[in-house]
Amino acid sequence: MIRLVQLTDCHLHADPHARSRAGFPLRQLEAVVEAIRTERPDIVIASGDISQDETSASYEHAHRVLSTLECPWFWLGGNHDRQELMKDLKAIHDDIELGDWRLVVADTCVKGHAHGELGQERIDRLVERLSESERPTLLVMHHPPLAVGSAWLDAIGLKDSDALWQALMPFPQVKAILCGHVHQAFVGRQPLEQGVVTVYGCPSTTDQFLAGSDDFAIDEASRPGYRVFDIRGDEWLTWIERVDI
Repeated sequence: MIRLVQLTDCHLHADPHARSRAGFPLRQLEAVVEAIRTERPDIVIASGDISQDETSASYEHAHRVLSTLECPWFWLGGNHDRQELMKDLKAIHDDIELGDWRLVVADTCVKGHAHGELGQERIDRLVERLSESERPTLLVMHHPPLAVGSAWLDAIGLKDSDALWQALMPFPQVKAILCGHVHQAFVGRQPLEQGVVTVYGCPSTTDQFLAGSDDFAIDEASRPGYRVFDIRGDEWLTWIERVDI
């Protein structure tokens, strides 16, 4: 069995004591990572919006905390991130080994914009990478490729999701997609000719967004969390864990 844990949307500041709308991002990330350690993961992926203020110091905080994990960890950029600063500390990998599976990273970020878009060049490159192996595959990206039921969030989702789904048609090995950006637990399903691809959203390590809200709203009753993804053979089990702060 391979245990992957996803955390996302840390929104850290250079100031380690900075507040978010509903808490303290660095303190909450530290608590989430400490909880993840007890899960004994094989791999941890941080799926974007590591920083809020796009400073080198914010990434240094994240790198320090994530490096306390006793397993390999990886990260990718979100719409709030400056990926060149991330890469100064740790590479952003496109392809990550998951035992008999692959974890393939897709960059959905558009510089200067909150919404996501792959564009034809990145879709073509994704198709090339998927063509390299028929092993079961997880995709991970920051922006969700499905509507999540909140008008304001859906307006800044993945703009060319239809093109992505069309590109995935020939690849039945793609079983699921992990995404960040939505700051909430989410499960959606996209039927394709070769089967159904499941899309999983993840709570933030900082503020949670109120599910089903047409306008921006924080869910003050919810807590930070992470997603556990256990893979055994060609099957998986996944769930959300919440962390008391």
